[in-house]
Amino acid sequence: MDIERLKKQIDFILEADNEKKIFRQTHITGNSRYENDAEHAWHMAIMVYLLKEYSNKEIDVAKTMLMALIHDIVEIDAGDTYAYDEEAVKSQQEREKKAADRIFNLLPVDQAKELRVIFDECEENNTAEANFAHAMDNFQPLLLNNSNDGNDWKEHCVKKSQVMKRQEKSKLGSNFIWEYSKKLIDENFEKGNLKDE
Repeated sequence: MDIERLKKQIDFILEADNEKKIFRQTHITGNSRYENDAEHAWHMAIMVYLLKEYSNKEIDVAKTMLMALIHDIVEIDAGDTYAYDEEAVKSQQEREKKAADRIFNLLPVDQAKELRVIFDECEENNTAEANFAHAMDNFQPLLLNNSNDGNDWKEHCVKKSQVMKRQEKSKLGSNFIWEYSKKLIDENFEKGNLKDE
C-alpha cells in the first residue's frame, strides 16, 4: 500500500469539496437559492448520461461525464465567472489556468496528468466529448432559468442576443439541443424575461 499516494488523492478529494462553496449566478429549481459549482457539475453529469442520444456524434459517455464533473473545479481558486460579465471573461482563461496548475497537481503525477488532459480537452472544445460537455454546460443554466421564469436573466438585465450567442455554441455538440434552446429563448423573450436590444 502506498500511503503517500493515498494522502495525495485524499488532499485532492478534500480540495474538490471546496467546489460546494463556489456559488453561481443561477438559482436552483424553485428559485429558493443560488446553486453551487458542485451541484452544477453533478447536474451536468446526469444530463450527459440522460441526453447522450442527442449528441451530434457518438461520445465516450464516461469521459464526457468526467469532463462535466471537473470542468469547473478551477473555480475553487478562480471564482465563478458570470457568462454575461464581459469584463470578468477577459481574465477568466488566465485565472483558470493558474488554478488548474495548482489543483490538479495535488494528485499523484499519473492522475494529475490524466485529469489535466481531460480538463484541457474540454477547454479546447475540439472533440465530440468536449462539444457535448459544453452543450450541457450551456443547456443546464438555460433550463434552470426557464424553470424559474427567467428571474436570473431579469435580475442581470440579460439580452436575448447574449443568450443566443452563448447557446449557439451548443450546436457543435447537439443540433437537437440547440434547436430546443432557441425555442426556450424565444418563449422567454416573448414573456419579457429577456431584454430586447
